[in-house]
Parts: sequence; structure tokens; C-alpha cells
Amino acid sequence: MESMHSETEATVQLNETAGSSAPHKHHPGIQQAPEVPPAPPKRALHLVGAVLLVLIAAGAITLAMRANSESALAKDTEQTAIPFVAVVHPALEKPNEDLVLPSTLQAFKESPIYARTNGYLINWTRDIGSQVKQGELLARIDTPEVDQELLQARAARQQAAAQLELAKISANRWDTLRKTDSVSQQEADTQNSGYRQAEANLEAADANVRRLEQLESFKNVYAPFTGVLTKRNVDPGALINAGAGGREMFDLAQVDPIRVFVNVPQSYAPMIKVGLPADVELQEMPGKRFKGTIARTAEAIDPASRTLLTEVDVPNKGGELLPGSYAQVYFTIRKLGPALTIPVNAMLFRSEGAQVATVGGNGVVHLRRITIGRDYGSSLEVLSGVEPSDQIIVNPADSLESGQKVRIAPDQNQPKEGQTQQ
Repeated sequence: MESMHSETEATVQLNETAGSSAPHKHHPGIQQAPEVPPAPPKRALHLVGAVLLVLIAAGAITLAMRANSESALAKDTEQTAIPFVAVVHPALEKPNEDLVLPSTLQAFKESPIYARTNGYLINWTRDIGSQVKQGELLARIDTPEVDQELLQARAARQQAAAQLELAKISANRWDTLRKTDSVSQQEADTQNSGYRQAEANLEAADANVRRLEQLESFKNVYAPFTGVLTKRNVDPGALINAGAGGREMFDLAQVDPIRVFVNVPQSYAPMIKVGLPADVELQEMPGKRFKGTIARTAEAIDPASRTLLTEVDVPNKGGELLPGSYAQVYFTIRKLGPALTIPVNAMLFRSEGAQVATVGGNGVVHLRRITIGRDYGSSLEVLSGVEPSDQIIVNPADSLESGQKVRIAPDQNQPKEGQTQQ
């Protein structure tokens, strides 16, 4: 069976082969494609060569484009590696500067008033806030002990005067008797010595009387100068003790003019001169300034605070300025020389000291040491190390080194080309 099946398949294949070699009969509705004659051998070789040339050219172009892309990428990478930095130019300070400092107002004259004698207060004639003139009566004191001592001293003075009179008569008599040798020289000298002693006793009695009279005169308390009473610490009937060990009776202050004491920093001390004008302003009266003048300075720097104590005298006829008040003093001072300022965030703190990073025309960084003057908070005064034309890097990186290449970032505030600045 298998042999018969194989013979049948072979017969079918032979028939198919024979059918394929015979001319095909096409369906009447289908158009037959034209037959193309085979190409000659030389033409085929030329076609193959042209294709190969096209492939080689395309490969060369691809390699060239890849090389250009790699070169451009390398340049872009190199450019990207150069950081952008923001720069500013140092600002030139104004020749005149306003210096504002805190201060304390004090009376031009201020004195506590104590009693000069012991006793009891009878009454006071002026209270706190009273404007008093020099020599005006402020209080009366009752001094019974001093009165009795004065009476006793006057009586002792009369006794001394009587003894002097008797001693004078005796001395004159003994001098007359000595001329006739009625008495000895020793007796005459004794009488004369007694007379001189009586004179001294009378002078001592007179001095004691004057002392007690002065003490009694202190029972009336007078104002030592014109001013205003700022304190009153006694009432009628109070025990009064003489001297500073006793109770302070009054406190008198002269407030026109008024003194303003201010501590000027050492860096400004050379510019503070006597006669320089100054303005005083109180917080409770904003916008209103009182004109004053520098009257004197301590002429020495306080080593504890490194400041110069300065006094400004301000007229105060209206009494608006009160002693003990806090105030601000405004000085307009002229600087000794030109100075530049830079932002505080442009400074580098290195082991070499304070530095700034500048950018040259070729985009190379240069580190410069600077000398710092005054600190204004957001800016610093630079005394040396930079010029007004320098381009100083703001917020420099800690890794920034001298000789490094950088690119200056465009100013965002500058208008772009073709645009108008608003």
C-alpha cells in the first residue's frame, strides 16, 4: 500500500512539472505583464558599484556628522562647566554722612539741697515743678539749740571784752610804775602778757559769735541758682540734720540750656569737633528736631566701650526737653577721605583675612584682600583693596579660587535687544 501511495505522489509531481513548462492559459479578464529582457553583465556591475559608492558616501557623512555632534557636545559641556556669577561695582560713599546715635538728656546744672543747720522744718515755700530764681526762699527751719548757743556766745563775748578792758588798764598802770622802778620788769611783762591774752580771748569770742550767726542764718534755705525744683523730700515738722548725712530737702535743676551726652564710636571720633551743629529728636515728638551745638568732648577714648564722650548743648527756653529723657542725636559729619562700600554678602572669610573676588576682562577670577571700615549692616565700608571700576562677585562660592574661569550672568534689569525699558 505504501509503495502504491508513493508512486501516485510521484505521478502527481511529474504532472505538475509538465504543466508548469507548458504555456499558461490566462483568464480572458486578466492582462499579462510585459516581459523584461535580462540586463547585460557590465550594466549590472555598474549598478552594484554605484550602490556601493552611495553607501560609502552615506557612511562618511554619518561619521562626519557624529564627529561634529561630539565636538559641539564637548564645547557645550565645557561651557556649562564654567559657572555663572553675579557682579556689582563698589559704590562711592557720599562726602557727608548722617550719624544717628542714642543719648541721654541731663540738666545743665543739677544740685541736691541740704540743710546747713539742725532743727525742725517750719514750712516750705516752693514745691516740685516750681521755677525759682537764684536767692529765692525755699524753706524755713526752726533752730532753738543754735539760738541758745548764739545767746551764750554773745554773753561770753561781753565777758571777754570786760576782761580785755581790765587787762589794758593793768598793763598801762604797770608800765607807768616801771618807769619809776616801783615794780619789777617781770611784773610789768606779766601784765602786758595778760592784756594780749585778753585781746585773743575777745577775738575768739567774736569768731564764735559770727559762726553761730551764720548757722542761724541757714535756718532760711535759699535757691543757689535759677532753675526748677525736681524733688521735695521734707514736710513741716520734719527733723532736719545738717550736712549731706541728713535728708535731702530739695533737688534743683537748670534745664535751659540742657546737656545731651552721647557716646561717639571711635571710628567717627576724628570728625567730631567743638562747634559742630547737631540735632536732637525725641521719640514722642517725631519729626521735630531741636538745634544744638557740640560744646565739648572728653578728648579721650573710653577703653571699655571704645567711644568718645561728647556733650551737645541745646537751648530749652520752652522747657520741652526734660532731664533724664532718651533722645537721638543727628550729626552731619564730613568724611576725611573717599570711601567705597560693597554688599556684605560679597566678602569672603578666608585664613588670609577678609577678601573679595573680582572678575577681569577675560573672565578670570582674582582674589583681593580688603581693609574693612564701618559696618552699615547690609553693606561694608572698604578702605583699601578695591576700585570703583572693579567687578565684584556677589555670593561667591567657598570653593572659588584665584585664576578660575567664570561667566558673568546677564543683568535681569537690563532690557533685551529690541525691547524698550519701561
